[in-house]
This record gives sequence, C-alpha cells and structure tokens, in this order.
Amino acid sequence: MLINQDFSVDRTKYIGGSDIGAILGISKYRTPLEVWLEKTGKETKQLDSLPLRFGSFAEEFVASEYSKAVGVTLLHDESIYIHPQYPFMSAHIDRFVLGDGQNSPPTKILECKTANPFTQADWGEAGSDQVPMSYLAQCVWYMAITGIEKTDLAVLFGNSDFRIYHIERDRELEAILVDQAIDFWVQHVQADIPPKPQTLVDFQTLFHTEVAGKSIIASDETIQMIKEFHLLSEEINSKEVAITNIKQQIMAQMADAEKLTYQDQTLVTWKKPKASMRFDSKRFELERPELFPMYQTPIATSRRLVIKEWHDKIENINNQIISNTLSALGARNEHE
Repeated sequence: MLINQDFSVDRTKYIGGSDIGAILGISKYRTPLEVWLEKTGKETKQLDSLPLRFGSFAEEFVASEYSKAVGVTLLHDESIYIHPQYPFMSAHIDRFVLGDGQNSPPTKILECKTANPFTQADWGEAGSDQVPMSYLAQCVWYMAITGIEKTDLAVLFGNSDFRIYHIERDRELEAILVDQAIDFWVQHVQADIPPKPQTLVDFQTLFHTEVAGKSIIASDETIQMIKEFHLLSEEINSKEVAITNIKQQIMAQMADAEKLTYQDQTLVTWKKPKASMRFDSKRFELERPELFPMYQTPIATSRRLVIKEWHDKIENINNQIISNTLSALGARNEHE
C-alpha cells in the first residue's frame, strides 16, 4: 500500500525502518523509550537540521556510487509504503533498483549508509550479509512491507572505502520483527505506557522531576547494591591513584621534553594546547552591573543522583535485618 505524502510529518503515526532497531534494543543511537516519546508526541524532533541535511546529501552520493558500480537504474520514490496488514508499519525506501527498463518493476531495495572508518570491525566482508544488527533489522523491515525479496546495502566508510552488502528476505526473522512491533505499538504507544528505561539518559528523561519531600524506604536488595557501589567506587579511586602515580613518574622522566619516544614511535606528548579565549563574566558583572542581568539565561538542569557515604549505617541496617529475622524465627519456634 502506498501513501503519497511527506513522511516526516507523520512519524508519530507509524513505526518506520529507523525505529525497529531501537524497539528491539539493538540500536546504538536510540532506545525504545526515545521511540515511545516520539510516537506519543511527547517529544518532537527538528525536521530540518545539519545532520538531516548531510544525511540527505550523503544518501544521494552513495546511491550514485552504487549505480555506477553495479550498472543499474535507480528510482527515488519519497512516498510512504504501508504494511498490507498493519497500517501503523511504514517504510521510506532510499532507492529502488529497477529491472531492465525504466518502467520495469523494482527487483531490489537499495539502502544507503555512511559510517565511521573506526566502525569497520562491526561489518563483515563486502558482498556478504554481515551488517550491524540495527541495519539488518531495517532491511528486513523494508522487505516485509514492500514484499521485495532482496536488498542491497551500500555503505561508504569515511571517504575511501565503499562496500555493497547483499541481504535476502528472511520470513522467520521478519515475523519476529513484526510481532515485536505489534507488541510495542499496542502495549506502549496505544496504551501510553513507557517501555523500561535502558540508559541513564532514559531515567533522567522519564523521571525528570522529583516530588518535593517524597521519600521511599530502601529494600534489602537496594542496600546490597549500594554496598557494591561503594566497593566499586573505592576500587576506581585506588586505580585513579595508581594512574596518577604513573603519570607523575613519566613527567619526572620527561622533565622539559615535549615527546617521549621509543624506536621512532611517539609514546607520550606533554605540551601546552593552543591558547583559547573565554568571556570574563565576572569582570563584565563588576564593570557593567546594569547590563549583566540582561545577558543571564537560566540553564536547564537534570536531577543529580548522589549515593551517600554511609558504610557504618549500612552495616547497622544489615545487622538489624539479621537480628529481626532471628528474633522472628525464635518467636515462631517458641509458639510451635
């Protein structure tokens, strides 16, 4: 099914190919909560930004390189394609690979990507189907909606490494994705119930405001987690002390040298960075106090999690828990 309209306007109405990886929890860039916020209209994305404009520019270049490399005709169709059974599932295809003629039906989908050269380890050999899981899910999603059996994924690493990957339709994997999308749409979007937070940012977003004066009692499991937190913090602190000692010893060896080398390879540098300029706000406030308030802007802050230092208190609580448990067992034995 085809809907000929601007896809960007209707992102809240559909689950698209760029959403499915996040819903499955396999995206490096988004979480299920972020998708939920968008689909429920609680958070809107800027439709015109530098990353989006660059993405459109890069897509055109990658598609052109693919066309030259493979020798095929491409169709750029910006319409929305809808799943034949589920109207909330959509696809926005980068390019269609046409058959022998301009008017022939598409034989493949082309998905265009750019990637950082440092992420090449996440990809398999060119010509295989070994692509990052979120991109694989996106391709499977598009084939499920269009019914096309093959997708080529063209990716440009940096500005020097161009690769093409071949992905065949997998109906078993396709069914899993569709089931997960249905569950997300019904259980979270339509029910307006957020999915579980997966990152610290998720927690800050979902619980961005505290209730003044509200307090809850920690469970035994939480007490143990806090103890573990303090032990890990002490371990980190001890490592940081060791790191500082190593730095000091290297500095002592280098003295006023700029570089530390070994076999013509630079191991360490110790030099001043380029001078930078900063605005002297304190001086401005002193010299122009009548103007200073006009240039003050409130800064949005997020809640700060502070885990207090209270080892002795934790031990006392643990001892109290043990004592209460033993007392309860003793009372029960006497009763019996």
